[in-house]
Amino acid sequence: MPALLLILLVSVFLYLWLVRRGTTLTRACRWRLDRKGGADHYRCAACGAETDGKPRHCLRRD
Repeated sequence: MPALLLILLVSVFLYLWLVRRGTTLTRACRWRLDRKGGADHYRCAACGAETDGKPRHCLRRD
């Protein structure tokens, strides 16, 4: 029984790590579709960064 719980715990952490590593977006990133720049143009409401295509990473310059 303890081995099963350990396997379950490791599996949950592995799943969360795999899901998280694909993106660096944070809560501060608030991407909005901006049709003025084109059909697939996005602008961040928090910092004003712009990109074409669906953003997967934060583009803020800290």
